[in-house]
Parts: sequence; structure tokens; C-alpha cells
Amino acid sequence: MKEKVWVCVGIGSNIEPERHIRAGLAELRRRFSPLTVSTVYANPAIGFVGDDFLNLAVKFATDWSVRAVAAALREIETVHQPRGQGTKLLPRALDLDLLLYGDLVLHENGIRVPREEILRYAFVLRPLAEIAGNRRHPLLGVTFAELWAHFDRSRELLRPVDLKL
Repeated sequence: MKEKVWVCVGIGSNIEPERHIRAGLAELRRRFSPLTVSTVYANPAIGFVGDDFLNLAVKFATDWSVRAVAAALREIETVHQPRGQGTKLLPRALDLDLLLYGDLVLHENGIRVPREEILRYAFVLRPLAEIAGNRRHPLLGVTFAELWAHFDRSRELLRPVDLKL
């Protein structure tokens, strides 16, 4: 039997976010249960004018390959994306980003782990630090809790949201 790897996924939505996040989580649970789920955070859209996003992160263990996990995330997204939503910086019904696949460092064939946005955006790092705070960034060797403790929080406004998941 193949050894399991811990995986972290970022989830975001600003089109009917409660509905799409719940549906996305249901699909993730069906494939990768059990999930550890962070708090949901609301934040303004970045890079375009639009409704606020709801963001969270999930962690799970799997024996699936990194490519199989990435393909499953794209498949789940595709079910929820209206046509024309393929580019970033647009409203999103459901955005699933593979943030971490264990300690793997990989940048090829459309897969980038660890995801660079971890170090760039509070809406990615804060929920990740909540569910994987004691884990270390594969390139920096610093825990995600330490990264969050030193993050410039003045750049983004995050609000916890009480969303029953």
C-alpha cells in the first residue's frame, strides 16, 4: 500500500459562495475524507472590482499522486464554473488551488507546489496556518504559523465568517 501524503487545498468563491463552497467541500469529502477545515474568511476581491470572496483551506491525507489530486480539483471546479471563468482576476464560482502536497516542490505541467500565493496573500496563508500551522514551508523551512505571525496584515482585510460547513 502506498504511503499517504498530507495535502492542503485553498478554496475560494465570490459567486453564490455559500452554495459553491458547500458543494465543493462535499465533493472533496467524497474523494478525500476526512478533511480538516479552516475557518471561512471574507475579503475584498483583489485585482478587479467585484463582490467579496469567501476563502478557506482544507487538509487531508491521500495516497493519490500529485497529478491525480490536481486533476480531481480541476474536475470539481469545472462543474461549478460558468463559461469564460478560466482566467484569474475574475469572479469565481469555485476556485480550488493545490497549495501543498506534503513537502514536494514541483513546478511543471501546470502544477506548482508549494503555491506561491501562500506567501503573498493573507486569504491563503491565514487559513493554511490555522490547519497546518506546525507544518514547514518546503522551501523556507519555516512553519506556516511563523509565516502568519510575521505577515503584513495591513494589506488585506480578512473577516471570519460563521458559515456552517
